[in-house]
Amino acid sequence: MTAHQPIIRPVFTPETLERIAALYPLQAGLLHHHLPDHPLLSLEALAQLGEGMPASEVEYNPGNVPIGIRPEDVPSNGLSIGETIRGIESNGSWAVLKNIENAEAYRVLLMDLLGELKPVVEPRTGAMLTPQGFIFISSPGSITPFHFDPEHNILLQLKGQKVMNVWPAGDERFAHRREHERYHTGGHRNLPWEDSYREGAQQVPLGPCDAVLMPVMAPHFVANGDAPSISLSITWRSEWSYRESEAHAANAALRRVGLDPAMPPRWPSYAWVKTVGWRIVRRLKLVS
Repeated sequence: MTAHQPIIRPVFTPETLERIAALYPLQAGLLHHHLPDHPLLSLEALAQLGEGMPASEVEYNPGNVPIGIRPEDVPSNGLSIGETIRGIESNGSWAVLKNIENAEAYRVLLMDLLGELKPVVEPRTGAMLTPQGFIFISSPGSITPFHFDPEHNILLQLKGQKVMNVWPAGDERFAHRREHERYHTGGHRNLPWEDSYREGAQQVPLGPCDAVLMPVMAPHFVANGDAPSISLSITWRSEWSYRESEAHAANAALRRVGLDPAMPPRWPSYAWVKTVGWRIVRRLKLVS
């Protein structure tokens, strides 16, 4: 494994931190970064990283899938993760390496980057919990299907170009409360897609040195450009994001007994009784 290379100057400028402060935690938006070419992020280093990961921490498939494909319908690309990454220019694939913080050198890189964000993030959402990193490697023209994620996330574009298509988090026109409940009780992140959603999209074009702030549970899909792409997602959770997850899980339990609970409000403080109640129920093992 390539050793960590120290970052000599800040990756996020004061102007970018001001932009994050204006957006975070509820709005998606374009940012910029100065992460230099890094030996840990070369294709060969990423191929070696992927080959050393457990199967649960790598995901890869053909890149020419529909925006709204169901997870059970995603086909295999017939390659190994190492072959997928090394041949990404021509094999028409998409791959993600998950939880890169489990490799020490990548954890150091992740924590260095998150450390630059703390002065902006922690006054707004508290401690940066559960730091995780994800690396996306995409062939020209590939699609990451319509989905949402539970983390606060800044995605740094390193190589190639892509367009992030994102919709407002918590807007039931694009992800109904039942989809949130399904996800937060163990369901897949992919969401049902309708072509009419395109009219409501915020499009954020990304090239090298660009980044995008992604709110918790904001529906999105990604369309890659005409060259191979490498992107790094640096993510964290907050007490607020965990409370939102627990509120949706509690709603799912209420729905199973015949009720129709409302979509929880998003920010900054809500459903405290419901989330505390859910934690007590889980500890007592009254629900699975």
